[in-house]
Amino acid sequence: MASNATALVAGSLDLAPALPQDTTNGVTALGTLDAPEFPEYLTNNPLPDGRPWGLRSAEGTNQYKDRPTSGVTRRYEFTVKRGKKAPDGYLRDVLLVNDQYPGPTIEANWGDMIEVKVNNQITGPEEGTAMHWHGLLQNETPWYDGTPSVHQCPIAPGKSFTYRFKADLYGTSWWHSHYSAQYAGGLHGAMIIHGPSHVPYDRDLGPVFINDWDHREYFDIVKDVMSTEGNNFPPTIIIPQSDNNLINGKGNFNCSSIRDTDPTPCTNNAGLAKFRFRSGRTHRLRLINSGSEGLQRFSIDEHTMTVIANDFVPVVPYDTKVVTLGIGQRTDVIVRGTGRPRRAYWMRSLMPKDTVCAQTKNPLALAVVLYEDADRNAKPNTVAWPAEPGVDPCDNDDLSKTVPVFPIRPNPNPEVTQVIDVEARRNETNHFNWFMNGQTFRANFNNPLLLLAHQGNTSYPDNPEWNVYNFRSNKTMRFIINNKGAAAHPMHIHGHNMYILAVGKGEWDGRITNPNNPQRRDVQQMPGFGYMVFQIDADNPGVWPFHCHIAWHVSQGLYINIMEPNRSRICEQERPDDIKQMEIPSIMAQTCVDWDEYSKNNVVDQIDSGLRLAKEKA
Repeated sequence: MASNATALVAGSLDLAPALPQDTTNGVTALGTLDAPEFPEYLTNNPLPDGRPWGLRSAEGTNQYKDRPTSGVTRRYEFTVKRGKKAPDGYLRDVLLVNDQYPGPTIEANWGDMIEVKVNNQITGPEEGTAMHWHGLLQNETPWYDGTPSVHQCPIAPGKSFTYRFKADLYGTSWWHSHYSAQYAGGLHGAMIIHGPSHVPYDRDLGPVFINDWDHREYFDIVKDVMSTEGNNFPPTIIIPQSDNNLINGKGNFNCSSIRDTDPTPCTNNAGLAKFRFRSGRTHRLRLINSGSEGLQRFSIDEHTMTVIANDFVPVVPYDTKVVTLGIGQRTDVIVRGTGRPRRAYWMRSLMPKDTVCAQTKNPLALAVVLYEDADRNAKPNTVAWPAEPGVDPCDNDDLSKTVPVFPIRPNPNPEVTQVIDVEARRNETNHFNWFMNGQTFRANFNNPLLLLAHQGNTSYPDNPEWNVYNFRSNKTMRFIINNKGAAAHPMHIHGHNMYILAVGKGEWDGRITNPNNPQRRDVQQMPGFGYMVFQIDADNPGVWPFHCHIAWHVSQGLYINIMEPNRSRICEQERPDDIKQMEIPSIMAQTCVDWDEYSKNNVVDQIDSGLRLAKEKA
């Protein structure tokens, strides 16, 4: 498939970038040959039995019940501002943390505490913000999960807020804004939490972000998404097409395709991301789909990858030529250096264009793998792996392949089963929305649900738009999600790893894949006109969002809240409400005071659900 990316590189003699790193990505080395490699673990901390986590192992330790406590705190400070960057050569406003896109990488050992002070200095216009630490369970710290209207009030402009939480799982993940479509505008970065490894490797090359990229401001996109215009159903205006596809925040764009009426500075051959491989060595890549809308299919020409983890769950290794990642998903792979020392190879990530899982003008992202003696600007002449026949490009790998290393058997007889139908239609005001069991979600920034529940308010009959499912004292909950439409959805849960029992087209027939040890992860791709069946254990009191991770679908309300008031216990007697007994830090109330004061004097133009957009006007 010809694309913007292939057309540009075909005409160039080498791959010397036309723009400096500061112009494309700011003060980060990510995407360059100067990017750091990562150690097996951090060593400026106690090392019981030679490792920060002692004798715990991927194969022999249940990481949900037996976690280390290192006594070490890893501290970071994030200053959020708007700035001009050109990740693909098209200069635009980007939301930056510490003048970096993508943002800084958080690194810790399993069992460490992570502390992040966030300074909201967004202007032009001002906006609130809040950071979500994707995939971490937030056991005993649910208020720091970072979802505005659920766990906290937004951080008001000019204010600061400090998150403090435990690295309670290990592997690869990312942090991102959950206040709005802000993460589509640049507010995201990697999290690497070192833990036990069940597969040896020589070099850890760190995060590999793959994401669609828009040249328009996310606010303008959401205005279209929430539009009442268009005569078709759904109107084409509510299915925005991304402008490009990036790897580690870098890509090329054909500037001649810009409209004559667009005066934005644009530079061809801005520069591609590069990685250095070594012949005969094994390389760990931490793949992250941080996009807004498009599923990604990742590959490296002439190289087979070994999958070792999906999300925060180590899996029994299996080989593949292509890794499929829905938005929010992560996959760790080991790649053996089978190339010759002077060779260069294309790294690719392809969005299946014009499908139910990707809408884009330029589907192919390219990066370069250079072996040890290859020139740093060498241009590969390799070709992509042929497409596999009979494979739906919008599906994750079959559940029979993705077997967790540590086996856990979910309760075959859950105490409650909740069926949820997902559908799309226009509401009474002719706006297009997604509905879960007939209800679309809308946030209330000034009244976070967790804080209300802490005060004893766990019933919301007058606020059905908050979409709260209160499971009270039930220990195990099974969910059957029926997708009534054509669009595929990457469904993400907070506070848990889901047991993925079944995924498929049509209606679920009751069969479970790997019932004694099903795949566990925090994001699962749900097919169009199909189903997804998952189960969780009630072992983490809090209010936990479950939503589609397509930014525009959350804007349109594809979201529920799972209230888990009580921790699962063996005893059957009446249990106290654990949320009421939480010692929630006073800073949570102060953040709401600050937000209330700000919103009294500034109109918050909340045109969508609130979790993916709210623009303030002075």
